[in-house]
Amino acid sequence: MVVTPIKVIIQEIIFIFLLITASAIDIRKRIVPNILPMLIFCIGLLTFTPYKLFGILLGLPLLIGALFADSNQIGGIGGGDIKFSTSCGFTLGISAGIVGLIIGLSIFCLWFLILKLYYSVLYKKQLLANQTSLPMIPFLSVGFIIAYFINLYI
Repeated sequence: MVVTPIKVIIQEIIFIFLLITASAIDIRKRIVPNILPMLIFCIGLLTFTPYKLFGILLGLPLLIGALFADSNQIGGIGGGDIKFSTSCGFTLGISAGIVGLIIGLSIFCLWFLILKLYYSVLYKKQLLANQTSLPMIPFLSVGFIIAYFINLYI
């Protein structure tokens, strides 16, 4: 039997609530208010260890992707996605953060491919990447929640 300290349970509940809130706002408005990554970062302080500081590097791949993306492209990786990943990386730590990022981005890519296939079959046209804007936070949130529970209970 695993005994979970109360601060881990509090962190778990608030972390999931903040991820769901960020996802809902990103779906509706395609933005992430700066307060949400800051709160996620603060929640990470409940179980702070120096090792978790390396989780801040989790936003680096998204930052590099945003820098090399076409500036004329609609959508793309925004600053909110980068801040969100960085704060989740701090809360989870680098290893669980990488797992969450891989899971979230894999689900995101799979969903985009399904959407592209659906569009080409239904409308007999190719859906170009710059013709659609998908919110990335909901997919990342699913990945980070899965990684959180993998890290916590396994």
